[in-house]
Amino acid sequence: MNIIQEIQSKETYIVRHPVLRKGKPLESCLFEGDDLETTHHFGLFLDSELIGIISLYSKINTTFAQKNQAQIRGMAVLEQHQKKGIGEALVKHCENYCLQKNTDLIWFNARTAAVGFYQKMNYKTVGEAFDIKDVGEHYLMFKKL
Repeated sequence: MNIIQEIQSKETYIVRHPVLRKGKPLESCLFEGDDLETTHHFGLFLDSELIGIISLYSKINTTFAQKNQAQIRGMAVLEQHQKKGIGEALVKHCENYCLQKNTDLIWFNARTAAVGFYQKMNYKTVGEAFDIKDVGEHYLMFKKL
């Protein structure tokens, strides 16, 4: 059975490292803002194994006019569990959490390969692709809640 619950930032590393920072030092899994009181990390557990993660930051992007914004970062699902609805469940969990907190908009930088995944959930791209050093090409994406 799949259960989503809040976890500590360091607990995300077991999924962040092999999926998002493969071949890089473990320290590269620490993201700026991970341990702020306003940041929330959620893990999806299959039985008792952590197989997917997502992090939600209270962060304003000046591209958008909304006052109550949240940024998603570090969404990842272990390779053997991908394409089974885990990522979608994690994003929807964040959307519901944000709705409860009166958040107006969710935004994030999506890897080019993930844009289609997010578009299926009604996220839209803004502007042109841009490069994040040592990570690759991304698009700014958002959804008004």
